[in-house]
Amino acid sequence: MNMIKKLEHTGIMVSDMDRSLDFYQNVLGLKLRLREALNDEVELAFLAFPGEDAVEVELIGGRGVGEQEGRVNHLAFSVDNIEAELERLASFGVKLVDESPRSILNGTVKIAFFEGPDGEKLELVER
Repeated sequence: MNMIKKLEHTGIMVSDMDRSLDFYQNVLGLKLRLREALNDEVELAFLAFPGEDAVEVELIGGRGVGEQEGRVNHLAFSVDNIEAELERLASFGVKLVDESPRSILNGTVKIAFFEGPDGEKLELVER
């Protein structure tokens, strides 16, 4: 019996590939692994955290990409110090949905949401 092994990647529709690549690389710290045109209208970029190549973020940009083909609710990123990371993101002018972390799961986990360049919902998680 075949089993699903792992999460391969998450695809995010973006309106400006260069702007989104700048954000995901220079603000969030992912590294560009591959960028290429799929055809005359669509461009793809695959990014991953250094040393964490097992899961990628795929940015999908180009003409006609703005329509709602599908939706990702949010991407979550692990951090060691959520308060410090919120301060760092704010220093880049990132829109913070939560300026202070929320405590969930009986106080065992802290979370905070922020937005990417296209208003995509992103989350920090400290366990």
